[in-house]
Amino acid sequence: MSRSRDEPVRLTKIYTRGGDKGETSLGDGKRVPKTDLRIAAYGTVDELNSFLGLALAAGDLPAEFRPWLEGVQNDLFDVGADLSVPLSDGRERLRVEQSQVDGLEELCDQVNERLEPLKSFVLPGGGEAAARLHVARAVCRRAEREAVALAEAEDASPVALAYLNRLSDLLFILARAAVSGEEPLWKPGASR
Repeated sequence: MSRSRDEPVRLTKIYTRGGDKGETSLGDGKRVPKTDLRIAAYGTVDELNSFLGLALAAGDLPAEFRPWLEGVQNDLFDVGADLSVPLSDGRERLRVEQSQVDGLEELCDQVNERLEPLKSFVLPGGGEAAARLHVARAVCRRAEREAVALAEAEDASPVALAYLNRLSDLLFILARAAVSGEEPLWKPGASR
């Protein structure tokens, strides 16, 4: 009996030994090497989700960010699920919707309007929460690059790609907003 889309996955045994020889299964059941572009893309999305969990653990994270980031963590499971199956199999599997991308844009606008306009590049840092959000942003950019590489070689959900692009923007804005005190700015020639 198959489970419905809204029913949670139930794992009774964590190890399967199925990947011991360097292969794993995609969302459609097809076996591929663990070095497959699809595995790299959704693996980095999983890494991003872990870094968001780390950001949520920061003691100085603004309270209003928590429900937003928790929602993003749930969305990233959908992004990963969409990246784990080829679009060409003909079945309607996509979970990420344009409304989720639109929601990220609304958050970007809402938080960005409170910030001073940028006058320089921003150095990652400015407090624990801001630094963790910058790391998550950098990992998000890598996830996006890997998803784009996948889309160029095979196929991938264009909405998942847009979601990752917009999420990296949001994480940059949240990192700026989470800065405690002065925002660290890049100064030309400072390291010389």
